[in-house]
Amino acid sequence: MRKFKARSYGSGAFERKDFASIGDNVVIEEGALVLEPGHVNIGSNVYIGHYAVLRGYDRNEMVIGDDTWIGQFCYINSAGGVRIGSRVGIGPGVKIMSSKHGEEGRHVPVLMCDLEFAEVVVEDECDIGMGAIILPGVTVGRGSQVGAGAVVTKDVPPYAVVAGVPARKIRERPEKGKA
Repeated sequence: MRKFKARSYGSGAFERKDFASIGDNVVIEEGALVLEPGHVNIGSNVYIGHYAVLRGYDRNEMVIGDDTWIGQFCYINSAGGVRIGSRVGIGPGVKIMSSKHGEEGRHVPVLMCDLEFAEVVVEDECDIGMGAIILPGVTVGRGSQVGAGAVVTKDVPPYAVVAGVPARKIRERPEKGKA
């Protein structure tokens, strides 16, 4: 049977020079952690809230676009790659995962199964509600809105509003707002 080997991923402490790239006017609040920042690219005018964790990964990249807001206590894991567009709002406590353990049968504990990687893409101008979870391989289409607490297991069409567990489309955002 495979053995689990515990290891440290480091303290999460970082300096600006450690990032693959980082734009102007980036605010990373106290308590935020960045693991493997050399695989994290952050655009300009980005906010990252207190105690957020950005988990870079050596085989893929995390890209965060300009004018994006990431709330407190978020966890973003880019093992399979994560691309977050511009003008995106990510509410407090959101989790984005781009890897999962495979299934190798009952004779192998899930923790010991090989990881499977699948990129997550959050396109421009999306809003991800507080506590939502986005699972590996999902694309959240441009201008979409994900409800608080939703678990997104499948792609979200552009300008859709999804909610629930698992997330389902409940409507489309209107072309024009109320005057």
